[in-house]
Formats: sequence, structure tokens, C-alpha cells
Amino acid sequence: MSVSADGSRQPAEAQCARTVLMVRPATFCANPETLATNPFQHVISASATAMLAAAQAEFDAAANVLAAAGVEVVVTPADEAADTPDALFPNNWFTTHADGRIVLYPMAVPNRRRERRPELLVALAAQHGWQITQLLDLTGLEGRGQIVEGTGSLVLDREARLAYASRSARTHDEAVTAVCTALGYEPILFNAYDTAGREIYHTNVLMAVGPSIAVLASGMVAPGAGLRRVFDALERSNKQLLDLSAEQVGEFAGNLLFLDGGKQGPLVALSRRAWASLTRAQRVLLEQHARPVPCSVETIEHVGGGGIRCMLAEIFLPRR
Repeated sequence: MSVSADGSRQPAEAQCARTVLMVRPATFCANPETLATNPFQHVISASATAMLAAAQAEFDAAANVLAAAGVEVVVTPADEAADTPDALFPNNWFTTHADGRIVLYPMAVPNRRRERRPELLVALAAQHGWQITQLLDLTGLEGRGQIVEGTGSLVLDREARLAYASRSARTHDEAVTAVCTALGYEPILFNAYDTAGREIYHTNVLMAVGPSIAVLASGMVAPGAGLRRVFDALERSNKQLLDLSAEQVGEFAGNLLFLDGGKQGPLVALSRRAWASLTRAQRVLLEQHARPVPCSVETIEHVGGGGIRCMLAEIFLPRR
């Protein structure tokens, strides 16, 4: 149990979700409003129709692969009228929790703020028997310039109540603290940079946490107190470390998600590009903790700048 800002004790959470929500894109391109902070995005010369068709085909295939692997996959269409090219990355605007709470997050740019659809979550909860006890709306932080973009900004160790966060234009200390105070998590803040000296825009680019393993590109974390905090937290939570190189991060090897595959056991969703970048020893280590489920999302990664982890919003809400 943990204690949140209102003094209430929070129920223990599993690290891996059994259910994920995926939002099928209605528009798709390299989002012009986020290009400045996401070097993983690329503008290409293909038509909008061709790019959308490719993204939808990859999306559908990934949803089918995950469902076949034992994950409960809930698919809903994006709002076509909202013109939200990043709508297929729903993990940035909300999180769900075992006490029935949903958190809505402050987003950095206007067209990503239009992705937020709390009414959709209420409708899906009624349809699937999920229980919502509270909608915790932190979007007012946007007016103060304080941003934290869900589980893009926060890599959560739900069992140990730790929230890893790499500071960036999309991840601000004050907003991270607000989330952690409300949910009863300890913030583990640090700075991280790519080989060109640019700050890592989302923590889940270089880090993922499973029940017994953590994936991290430690060489991209700035040396000093922040890196020590990360290593201390991983040691306290008994996580074995799979260390990535900066080059592997560039192949989306840090952008993976550990999930509950039901009778088929724990699994880790990652892209084929990420899987191909891992060494034999890294693959063996990962397989000791979870069953790898590679998904082909090359267009989504190259154009949209987000990987399979970004496409999966975990559902931890209790069932009615």
C-alpha cells in the first residue's frame, strides 16, 4: 500500500497490464507541432493517403499480434474531425490505476491536447465493465507551462511506486511532482541526452521497467546525482539491468512494454526493428524475464517518431 496526497492508502498494483487500449489513426504524418522536440520523426514525400494506409496496416497487424500473444486488446478509432496525427499514441494523455482513478495529463502542443477524450474512456468503461472512481484532471498545469506527458514522460514502477522521469521540454519537475504526490509515487528525476547533445524528449525512449528487469541506456543519462538516483532505485526494487547503447535507442530498443499475456505468461512488446538491434546476449537476458513479441511498425516509428510502447495505453482499472 502507498499513501497519496489526500492521505488515502492506495492498493498495490501489478507491474504488467492484462488489457491495453489502442487508438486506430484517422490521420497520420510527422506531426509539425512536435517536430522540434522529437528527432525520431521524419518528414517523407509520400502522400497523406499512402502514409495513413501504411500506418493503419501496421496498427492492425500489431493489434492482432498482441491479441494472439494473449493480451486483451481494445481498439477504438481516432476522432477524424480532431485532426490529431499522433492520436495512435494514447499513452501520453492518460493513465489508469488499480484504485479506479484515471489521470489526464498536460500536453506540450495544441494538437496533442485535442487527443484527450475522457468521454471515450467513460464509454469504454461502461462497455467493458471497468470501474472508474475518479477522473484526476491535471491539464490545468498547461496554463503554468508545466508539462508531463503520461507514460511517455513517466516510466512507472507500479509495484515499487517509483516514477522515472527524464527532464525535457515535455517533462517538467513541477508537473512530475504533482503527479507523484497525487498518486503516492517517488519521483526519480534525471537528465539524458542523445549523441548530438539533444535532451531525450520522452523517458520511454531509453527506459522500460518490468517486474524483474529494467531496460535502460545508462550511458545516455548525465553522470552525477541523477544517474546515482536511477541506479539506487533500480537496486532497491531488485531489477536486473539490460543496458542499451545509444545506437540501440535509435532503433527503438528502449521503447518496449512488459505485459501480462494471461495463460501464455508475461511478455514484452517491442518492434521488429528494436529486436533486430539487440545482441544475442541481450536477447537471452530479455527472454529470461518475458516472452518477446515483436511487431512490425516501421512506418509509424520512422514518420510518427513513436514505437509500439507509445501505441499501448495500459488499462489497470478494476472490473465491476
